[in-house]
Formats: sequence, structure tokens, C-alpha cells
Amino acid sequence: MRYETPSPTRWNARAYDSSFGYVSPVGAPLVDLLDPRPGERVLDLGCGTGVMTAEIAARGAHVLGIDGSHAMIEQAIAHHPGLDFTVGDGHDFTVAQSYDAVFSNAALHWMSRDPDAVIDCVREALRPGGRFVAEMGGAGNCAALTSAMLTAWREHGLREPELPWYFPGPAEYALRLEKGGFTVRLLEHFDRPTPLDECPDGAADWVRLFAGRLLDQVPPATVGPLLRRVNELAAPALRRESGWMADYVRLRFAAERH
Repeated sequence: MRYETPSPTRWNARAYDSSFGYVSPVGAPLVDLLDPRPGERVLDLGCGTGVMTAEIAARGAHVLGIDGSHAMIEQAIAHHPGLDFTVGDGHDFTVAQSYDAVFSNAALHWMSRDPDAVIDCVREALRPGGRFVAEMGGAGNCAALTSAMLTAWREHGLREPELPWYFPGPAEYALRLEKGGFTVRLLEHFDRPTPLDECPDGAADWVRLFAGRLLDQVPPATVGPLLRRVNELAAPALRRESGWMADYVRLRFAAERH
């Protein structure tokens, strides 16, 4: 689905980069959509280990990377010592000076406590006319994965877990942006099945990385059988001869502050 208007947690940072490095390469078209210009001030919200921050900086922009994970920021500083990074919560961050653009890749869906507060913070960080360019999980994202999780939890007599993500539909998020003081210039909602090339244990590896806190609430003796059941339930939809796939659905947008 495409909507367009006229133009005017806890993280293992090393595992994230090695096993799930596709999160950064697939963000490259998003940097093209941002089109950072030399001398612009850009804020990378949910910057992770700083791969996309560095890509934006390579195009001549002055970039600040913000992430809620201390481990991610430590890795970002270690890998990109010439760039600026800080720990901050997307729901209530502030900046000393206005930015020309706010960029975010694969992070907004983690800021699920109050999506409107995140949009408000982004608006306040931007100069009038500034750009908000981002990609996040959209409605239907990881549907087979999360369905397998919920079923496995239930079959093992566990309380249904509260999933930590926010995956909005395009109309819902466009309305949030417009109410938050933005004009939506581009919005796309699309499937992007993604190989889990570095996940020998398939969906179970995905759960370990992206839903590790939920496993903390499971009796240790139950974790192994629980994850094996997740794999059994997810396999018909997500396992191919070539390997496991993640059933990703993305929401990509570009908006402009009023």
C-alpha cells in the first residue's frame, strides 16, 4: 500500500550486528529518501550501533545518534569514534538546537509506550519545515512469528506475554503524524520477507534476540521446550528449503514539520 501527497530494550549489540546485520543494509534506501545534504543537522533516533549514522555522516551531514540502549551506544562510540552519540529515550528526549531532519530505521516500533509522545519529541527537535524520515514495522509485521510465540506460551500454560512492539497501519500512523504537527509527503506499507541467514535455530533465535525479556519470565527448564515449539509452529509459514525467513512488513514515511 502506498500513500503519497505532492512534494514541496535490552540488547546484545555484538549479536545484533553479526546475526541481524540486514537491519542496516536494508536501511540504505531510507538514507536515499532522507537525502542528507552537506552541513545539515540530522538526528538518528534509535541509532543502534551507528551504522546508518555513519552512512548519513558520510554524505556530509552533522549527525547525532540517540538510542535507549547503553550497550548499543557503547558499540557505536567504539566503532565510530568521530561521531556523536548519546543515550536517550525516544519518548522524552530533548536537544539543545533544532535539527534539519530526524531519521529512524527499525526503531520506532520499539517505542511503544506512547507513540504520540515520540512524535511530539521529534517535532520539537525539528526546525519548521524539517523532515521526519523513518521506517518501522507496520501492521502485519512478524504475524507468523508472534502467532507461534503466543500459541507456544499458551500450550505451556504460561501467561500470554505482553509483546513489546507497536506495529501501526498506514492510516493510523498518518493520522498520528498529522495530529502531531506534520504533513505526510510519502507513506508506504509493504511486505519484505527477510532471510534469517545467520539463525541456525530459526524462529527460536529470533525470539532470543528480539524477545529476550519475555524469556526472562519463563522458568529456565521450560525455555528450551518452549522455543522448540515456537519453531514447530512457525516452520510451515517461515521455513524454506533455503532457510528460515522473517515475515517482515514495513511502514516507511517522509513527513515535514508544519
